[in-house]
Amino acid sequence: MYLRQLPPGARTRLATGDKDGLWGLAEHLQALTIDELRVANWQRSNEGVKESKQSKRPAPVPRPGTKSKQADKNSPERIARRNAAKRRAAERRTAIARGEIT
Repeated sequence: MYLRQLPPGARTRLATGDKDGLWGLAEHLQALTIDELRVANWQRSNEGVKESKQSKRPAPVPRPGTKSKQADKNSPERIARRNAAKRRAAERRTAIARGEIT
């Protein structure tokens, strides 16, 4: 809770892995400009081309504080939650088999 009240570039925030403060407004606007230019070039290069033959839409520039979906999928916290859910499901199935739960 207190971590969010620190200034964006505070070393404590950065040391704890908080990446939100790495970029300021100028960096976010530059990334947005790059994204928009890439999409505009993609649209022009695919003009008049069948949709099935068009190239893939460009991915946005990665921003600090955002993680890829692949990294989230296999994070230690998520693996621990998944294993806990599997354990609870197995316990519930066992309780149902014993007749404790109907």
